[in-house]
Amino acid sequence: MEQRPAIKTALPKRRYQIADYSATVLGDIESDEPHGYRWILALVPMGSGEPVLYICAQRAAPERAATGDYDLRVVSEALTDVVDTADHWGDLEMFSEQALDLACQVLGLKQEMVVKLM
Repeated sequence: MEQRPAIKTALPKRRYQIADYSATVLGDIESDEPHGYRWILALVPMGSGEPVLYICAQRAAPERAATGDYDLRVVSEALTDVVDTADHWGDLEMFSEQALDLACQVLGLKQEMVVKLM
């Protein structure tokens, strides 16, 4: 996955279980990337050590900064795309809800129950 976030350190803020996936929302993220991350949701299949999907709230690119402070970006093997730009993606509640919804859409898990673990 080329566009995988380059995370040096991060702290887990929330954990979820969705079908056979573990989902963790990371905050306090240290990265050398120029745009900087506010939150990252990483989805890892059970039994694997590597995420297959990331949903990121990152500083908006200058050309989109008038729309909002944060880009909401989806990163997977098949797709790397900014799906929205808004100030509210900086909020943990708003980000977590939308990121989980997007993750379920991308992974075809819309019928699955999301269980909050932390």
